[in-house]
Amino acid sequence: MFYHDNGKLQYTVEVEEPNPEFAKMLQQAIGGVEGEMRVALQYLFQAWALPQKHSEYRHALLETAAEELGHIEMLATAVAKNLEGAPVELRNQMGQDSAVSAAMNGMQPRQVLSSGLHAMPVDSNGVPFNGSCIVASGNLAADMYANVMAESTGRLLATRLWEMTEDDGMKDMLSYLIARDTMHQNQWLALLQDLGDPDDMFDHLPVPDSFPDEMEHQEFNYSFMSTDINEPDDPQKPWTQGESMDSEGSFSFIREKDLGKTEPNLQPPNEKAHNEVKEQDDD
Repeated sequence: MFYHDNGKLQYTVEVEEPNPEFAKMLQQAIGGVEGEMRVALQYLFQAWALPQKHSEYRHALLETAAEELGHIEMLATAVAKNLEGAPVELRNQMGQDSAVSAAMNGMQPRQVLSSGLHAMPVDSNGVPFNGSCIVASGNLAADMYANVMAESTGRLLATRLWEMTEDDGMKDMLSYLIARDTMHQNQWLALLQDLGDPDDMFDHLPVPDSFPDEMEHQEFNYSFMSTDINEPDDPQKPWTQGESMDSEGSFSFIREKDLGKTEPNLQPPNEKAHNEVKEQDDD
Protein backbone atom coordinates (compact mmCIF):
# COMPACT_ATOMS: atom_id res chain seq x y z
CA MET A 1 0.00 0.00 0.00
CA PHE A 2 1.28 3.43 -0.91
CA TYR A 3 0.43 6.94 0.19
CA HIS A 4 1.14 10.16 -1.66
CA ASP A 5 1.94 13.45 0.06
CA ASN A 6 0.05 15.60 -2.42
CA GLY A 7 1.75 18.74 -3.61
CA LYS A 8 5.22 18.01 -2.26
CA LEU A 9 8.21 16.75 -4.20
CA GLN A 10 10.92 14.67 -2.55
CA TYR A 11 13.47 17.30 -3.58
CA THR A 12 13.19 20.77 -5.09
CA VAL A 13 12.98 20.94 -8.88
CA GLU A 14 13.75 24.32 -10.43
CA VAL A 15 14.46 25.21 -14.05
CA GLU A 16 16.08 28.59 -14.64
CA GLU A 17 16.32 28.37 -18.43
CA PRO A 18 13.65 26.06 -19.90
CA ASN A 19 15.07 23.82 -22.62
CA PRO A 20 12.77 21.53 -24.64
CA GLU A 21 15.73 19.58 -25.98
CA PHE A 22 16.96 18.82 -22.46
CA ALA A 23 13.44 17.66 -21.60
CA LYS A 24 13.87 15.07 -24.31
CA MET A 25 17.14 13.92 -22.74
CA LEU A 26 15.53 13.72 -19.29
CA GLN A 27 13.03 11.20 -20.66
CA GLN A 28 15.82 8.61 -20.60
CA ALA A 29 16.00 8.95 -16.81
CA ILE A 30 12.26 8.25 -16.64
CA GLY A 31 11.50 5.49 -19.14
CA GLY A 32 14.91 4.36 -20.36
CA VAL A 33 16.59 1.10 -19.41
CA GLU A 34 18.75 3.07 -16.95
CA GLY A 35 15.80 5.03 -15.62
CA GLU A 36 13.71 5.36 -12.52
CA MET A 37 10.69 3.40 -13.76
CA ARG A 38 12.96 0.40 -14.13
CA VAL A 39 14.40 0.46 -10.61
CA ALA A 40 11.10 1.36 -8.93
CA LEU A 41 9.32 -1.62 -10.46
CA GLN A 42 12.37 -3.86 -10.03
CA TYR A 43 12.50 -3.24 -6.30
CA LEU A 44 8.73 -3.67 -5.94
CA PHE A 45 8.63 -7.04 -7.67
CA GLN A 46 11.71 -8.22 -5.77
CA ALA A 47 10.09 -7.25 -2.47
CA TRP A 48 6.77 -8.89 -3.31
CA ALA A 49 8.57 -12.18 -3.96
CA LEU A 50 10.22 -12.39 -0.53
CA PRO A 51 8.97 -14.72 2.21
CA GLN A 52 8.22 -13.56 5.74
CA LYS A 53 11.65 -14.66 7.03
CA HIS A 54 13.20 -11.94 4.87
CA SER A 55 10.84 -9.21 6.07
CA GLU A 56 13.71 -6.83 6.85
CA TYR A 57 14.98 -7.10 3.28
CA ARG A 58 11.45 -6.76 1.92
CA HIS A 59 11.03 -3.58 3.96
CA ALA A 60 14.30 -2.10 2.63
CA LEU A 61 13.29 -2.84 -0.96
CA LEU A 62 9.83 -1.30 -0.50
CA GLU A 63 11.31 1.79 1.12
CA THR A 64 13.65 2.36 -1.80
CA ALA A 65 11.02 1.51 -4.42
CA ALA A 66 8.78 4.23 -3.02
CA GLU A 67 11.73 6.62 -3.05
CA GLU A 68 12.29 5.84 -6.73
CA LEU A 69 8.63 6.63 -7.46
CA GLY A 70 9.37 10.04 -5.98
CA HIS A 71 12.29 10.38 -8.39
CA ILE A 72 9.96 9.73 -11.32
CA GLU A 73 7.72 12.52 -10.05
CA MET A 74 10.70 14.87 -9.81
CA LEU A 75 11.87 14.08 -13.32
CA ALA A 76 8.37 14.40 -14.76
CA THR A 77 8.18 17.83 -13.15
CA ALA A 78 11.57 18.72 -14.62
CA VAL A 79 10.42 17.66 -18.10
CA ALA A 80 7.27 19.77 -17.83
CA LYS A 81 9.22 22.80 -16.59
CA ASN A 82 11.69 22.49 -19.45
CA LEU A 83 8.85 22.21 -21.95
CA GLU A 84 7.38 25.43 -20.59
CA GLY A 85 10.23 26.99 -22.52
CA ALA A 86 8.94 25.79 -25.87
CA PRO A 87 8.79 28.63 -28.43
CA VAL A 88 5.72 30.86 -28.15
CA GLU A 89 4.59 29.79 -31.60
CA LEU A 90 4.70 26.15 -30.43
CA ARG A 91 2.32 26.85 -27.60
CA ASN A 92 0.03 29.38 -29.26
CA GLN A 93 0.17 28.45 -32.92
CA MET A 94 0.42 24.67 -32.99
CA GLY A 95 -0.68 24.47 -36.60
CA GLN A 96 2.09 26.64 -38.10
CA ASP A 97 5.20 25.23 -39.72
CA SER A 98 7.53 26.89 -37.21
CA ALA A 99 5.83 25.03 -34.36
CA VAL A 100 6.12 21.69 -36.15
CA SER A 101 9.77 22.39 -36.86
CA ALA A 102 10.46 23.21 -33.22
CA ALA A 103 8.70 20.03 -32.11
CA MET A 104 10.62 17.83 -34.53
CA ASN A 105 14.04 19.37 -33.93
CA GLY A 106 13.99 20.21 -30.26
CA MET A 107 11.78 17.69 -28.47
CA GLN A 108 9.78 14.52 -28.85
CA PRO A 109 6.87 15.18 -31.23
CA ARG A 110 4.64 13.11 -28.94
CA GLN A 111 5.41 15.50 -26.10
CA VAL A 112 3.27 17.92 -28.10
CA LEU A 113 0.85 15.52 -29.75
CA SER A 114 0.13 13.04 -26.95
CA SER A 115 0.94 14.69 -23.65
CA GLY A 116 0.40 18.42 -24.22
CA LEU A 117 3.96 19.40 -23.32
CA HIS A 118 4.48 17.04 -20.39
CA ALA A 119 6.54 13.97 -19.50
CA MET A 120 5.70 10.52 -20.83
CA PRO A 121 6.63 6.94 -19.82
CA VAL A 122 9.12 6.70 -22.69
CA ASP A 123 12.88 6.94 -23.22
CA SER A 124 14.75 9.75 -24.98
CA ASN A 125 13.96 8.21 -28.38
CA GLY A 126 10.26 8.05 -27.61
CA VAL A 127 10.25 4.28 -27.14
CA PRO A 128 7.65 3.26 -24.51
CA PHE A 129 8.97 1.76 -21.28
CA ASN A 130 9.38 -2.00 -21.52
CA GLY A 131 9.24 -4.10 -18.36
CA SER A 132 11.51 -6.76 -19.86
CA CYS A 133 14.50 -4.91 -18.36
CA ILE A 134 13.21 -5.55 -14.81
CA VAL A 135 15.15 -8.19 -12.87
CA ALA A 136 13.24 -9.97 -10.10
CA SER A 137 14.58 -13.51 -10.05
CA GLY A 138 13.32 -14.62 -6.65
CA ASN A 139 16.93 -15.20 -5.55
CA LEU A 140 17.87 -12.36 -3.22
CA ALA A 141 21.62 -12.52 -3.92
CA ALA A 142 21.11 -12.50 -7.69
CA ASP A 143 18.72 -9.59 -7.36
CA MET A 144 21.16 -7.54 -5.28
CA TYR A 145 23.84 -7.92 -7.95
CA ALA A 146 21.26 -6.76 -10.52
CA ASN A 147 20.37 -3.80 -8.30
CA VAL A 148 23.98 -2.66 -8.02
CA MET A 149 24.24 -2.79 -11.82
CA ALA A 150 20.96 -0.87 -12.22
CA GLU A 151 22.07 1.84 -9.80
CA SER A 152 25.51 2.02 -11.46
CA THR A 153 24.08 2.62 -14.93
CA GLY A 154 21.49 4.99 -13.47
CA ARG A 155 24.23 7.02 -11.80
CA LEU A 156 26.22 7.02 -15.02
CA LEU A 157 23.20 8.39 -16.89
CA ALA A 158 22.62 11.08 -14.28
CA THR A 159 26.25 12.22 -14.44
CA ARG A 160 26.04 12.45 -18.23
CA LEU A 161 22.85 14.51 -17.96
CA TRP A 162 24.59 16.74 -15.41
CA GLU A 163 27.34 17.40 -17.97
CA MET A 164 24.75 18.24 -20.66
CA THR A 165 23.14 21.19 -18.87
CA GLU A 166 24.29 24.57 -17.64
CA ASP A 167 21.04 25.19 -15.79
CA ASP A 168 21.82 25.53 -12.08
CA GLY A 169 18.44 24.16 -11.05
CA MET A 170 18.84 21.06 -13.19
CA LYS A 171 22.39 20.51 -11.97
CA ASP A 172 21.15 20.70 -8.38
CA MET A 173 18.38 18.16 -8.96
CA LEU A 174 20.74 15.81 -10.79
CA SER A 175 23.34 16.18 -8.03
CA TYR A 176 20.70 14.94 -5.61
CA LEU A 177 19.83 11.96 -7.81
CA ILE A 178 23.52 11.13 -8.25
CA ALA A 179 23.97 11.19 -4.48
CA ARG A 180 21.02 8.83 -4.00
CA ASP A 181 22.47 6.44 -6.58
CA THR A 182 25.70 6.45 -4.56
CA MET A 183 23.74 5.43 -1.47
CA HIS A 184 21.71 2.79 -3.25
CA GLN A 185 24.78 1.09 -4.70
CA ASN A 186 26.28 0.93 -1.23
CA GLN A 187 23.09 -0.19 0.52
CA TRP A 188 22.53 -3.12 -1.86
CA LEU A 189 26.13 -4.22 -1.38
CA ALA A 190 25.61 -3.99 2.38
CA LEU A 191 22.45 -6.08 2.10
CA LEU A 192 24.33 -8.59 -0.03
CA GLN A 193 27.01 -8.86 2.63
CA ASP A 194 24.38 -9.22 5.33
CA LEU A 195 23.01 -12.29 3.57
CA GLY A 196 26.15 -14.31 4.34
CA ASP A 197 29.31 -14.11 6.40
CA PRO A 198 29.83 -10.43 7.33
CA ASP A 199 33.59 -10.95 6.95
CA ASP A 200 33.28 -12.48 3.49
CA MET A 201 31.66 -10.30 0.86
CA PHE A 202 31.33 -13.22 -1.54
CA ASP A 203 30.16 -15.88 0.90
CA HIS A 204 26.99 -16.46 -1.14
CA LEU A 205 28.83 -17.15 -4.41
CA PRO A 206 28.18 -18.75 -6.78
CA VAL A 207 24.55 -17.76 -7.21
CA PRO A 208 22.51 -19.81 -6.49
CA ASP A 209 24.70 -21.31 -3.78
CA SER A 210 22.04 -23.92 -2.98
CA PHE A 211 22.98 -26.04 -6.01
CA PRO A 212 25.22 -28.99 -4.95
CA ASP A 213 28.85 -28.31 -5.87
CA GLU A 214 29.44 -31.93 -6.78
CA MET A 215 26.80 -31.75 -9.49
CA GLU A 216 28.73 -29.24 -11.58
CA HIS A 217 31.69 -30.25 -13.73
CA GLN A 218 34.65 -29.79 -11.37
CA GLU A 219 37.18 -29.57 -14.19
CA PHE A 220 35.66 -26.37 -15.52
CA ASN A 221 34.08 -24.50 -12.62
CA TYR A 222 37.08 -22.22 -11.99
CA SER A 223 38.86 -22.31 -15.36
CA PHE A 224 39.17 -19.19 -17.49
CA MET A 225 38.70 -20.31 -21.10
CA SER A 226 40.61 -18.67 -23.93
CA THR A 227 38.88 -18.80 -27.31
CA ASP A 228 41.67 -16.86 -29.01
CA ILE A 229 42.78 -18.62 -32.21
CA ASN A 230 46.35 -17.44 -31.60
CA GLU A 231 46.66 -19.76 -28.60
CA PRO A 232 47.98 -17.25 -26.04
CA ASP A 233 49.75 -18.24 -22.85
CA ASP A 234 48.22 -17.80 -19.43
CA PRO A 235 48.25 -14.00 -18.81
CA GLN A 236 48.64 -14.73 -15.09
CA LYS A 237 45.90 -12.38 -14.01
CA PRO A 238 43.73 -12.64 -10.85
CA TRP A 239 41.01 -14.38 -12.88
CA THR A 240 43.38 -17.07 -14.26
CA GLN A 241 45.32 -18.03 -11.16
CA GLY A 242 45.02 -17.95 -7.39
CA GLU A 243 42.07 -18.47 -5.09
CA SER A 244 38.57 -17.94 -6.50
CA MET A 245 36.40 -15.14 -5.16
CA ASP A 246 34.17 -17.61 -3.31
CA SER A 247 37.23 -19.26 -1.69
CA GLU A 248 35.96 -22.67 -2.87
CA GLY A 249 38.41 -23.24 -5.71
CA SER A 250 41.46 -22.01 -7.59
CA PHE A 251 41.43 -20.21 -10.91
CA SER A 252 43.19 -21.81 -13.87
CA PHE A 253 43.71 -21.12 -17.57
CA ILE A 254 42.54 -23.41 -20.36
CA ARG A 255 42.22 -23.13 -24.14
CA GLU A 256 39.05 -24.07 -25.95
CA LYS A 257 41.06 -25.76 -28.71
CA ASP A 258 42.55 -28.19 -26.21
CA LEU A 259 39.14 -29.53 -25.25
CA GLY A 260 38.66 -31.36 -28.53
CA LYS A 261 35.97 -30.67 -31.07
CA THR A 262 32.87 -32.71 -31.79
CA GLU A 263 30.46 -32.63 -34.67
CA PRO A 264 26.89 -31.49 -33.95
CA ASN A 265 25.60 -34.72 -35.56
CA LEU A 266 22.12 -33.40 -36.16
CA GLN A 267 19.54 -35.81 -37.53
CA PRO A 268 17.87 -35.14 -40.89
CA PRO A 269 14.99 -32.68 -40.49
CA ASN A 270 11.42 -33.83 -40.37
CA GLU A 271 10.24 -33.88 -43.96
CA LYS A 272 7.06 -32.09 -42.96
CA ALA A 273 9.13 -29.07 -41.94
CA HIS A 274 10.12 -28.66 -45.63
CA ASN A 275 13.68 -27.58 -44.81
CA GLU A 276 15.30 -29.49 -47.66
CA VAL A 277 16.10 -27.80 -50.94
CA LYS A 278 15.03 -29.85 -53.91
CA GLU A 279 18.07 -31.03 -55.85
CA GLN A 280 18.16 -30.40 -59.59
CA ASP A 281 18.83 -33.22 -62.01
CA ASP A 282 22.25 -33.01 -63.66
CA ASP A 283 20.67 -33.35 -67.08
